[in-house]
Amino acid sequence: MPQSSMRTSFCLLLLVTTFFSCAQKQNELETTFVFPDSLKEVSGMVRNQDKSFWVLQDSGNANEIYKIDESGKVLHTLQVVDQTNNDWEELTSDKEGNLYIGDFGNNKNTRRNLQILKINHSDLDKTQASTSEIIHFTYPEQKDFPPAKTELLYDSEAFILYEDNFYIFTKNRSKGFDGTSLIYKVPNSPGNHEAILVDTFKTCNKYSSCAITAAAISPDQKTIILLSHSQIWTLNNFSTQNFFNKNELQVHSLHHDSQKESISFGDNNTLYIADEFKKGIGGKVYKVDLKNLSKN
Repeated sequence: MPQSSMRTSFCLLLLVTTFFSCAQKQNELETTFVFPDSLKEVSGMVRNQDKSFWVLQDSGNANEIYKIDESGKVLHTLQVVDQTNNDWEELTSDKEGNLYIGDFGNNKNTRRNLQILKINHSDLDKTQASTSEIIHFTYPEQKDFPPAKTELLYDSEAFILYEDNFYIFTKNRSKGFDGTSLIYKVPNSPGNHEAILVDTFKTCNKYSSCAITAAAISPDQKTIILLSHSQIWTLNNFSTQNFFNKNELQVHSLHHDSQKESISFGDNNTLYIADEFKKGIGGKVYKVDLKNLSKN
């Protein structure tokens, strides 16, 4: 082979190698810490201003929330004494630091006791506390418990608090999964409410990659993140009357497949993602820089 051709081939090989190396680094999840063995099923997480986290576990686990530091050490345990863990699936907070537990897991679409539980910030240092408010809600579009197997649209593992309303993103468990998620609005007010259907959203038709498992909103309230086991969706410039402007919705592959159930912002550009420990993998918190994620 002529020397010039060899030089050209080498340059092309170097370019390709550099490209794939950069792409790998761009999408690589950075492990922040590993959960202790007592927290294998974390399903909700909030990042605090002091760089700690509040987390909870889902159905079958204790009616407790846990404060954890950046090394994964449990700093504090708070028992919610007036509640059982029906199916705690999500956790969020408000500007005052009050916590809200999304007790709305509904795998079989049979529950009639969906609720959001408020824990006052002033009670978080205690070892036991009661809920300060309970927000009960129903999905008025659900007429049967359960509905037909092709209409199992009323499970949820994801919500955000925005302008004093909760926005709940449902998890589709229907036969013939097509990625449809319903977005419901519930007021941040104690009592019994009919959730208002404000929008729908289709992810894709592969359940393992496209069922919504968590949500978060940035501190500046400008970006919503939705999570699945292997992808995130970023939504900017949204309207509460029409969430999903296709021009502002982007999907990003995480190039990492595990049972991811929780997501929280650290700042406007930094995400923390948690997965459950299952089949020998997971049980970790990962740090992700939004600016470094490539689009699908």
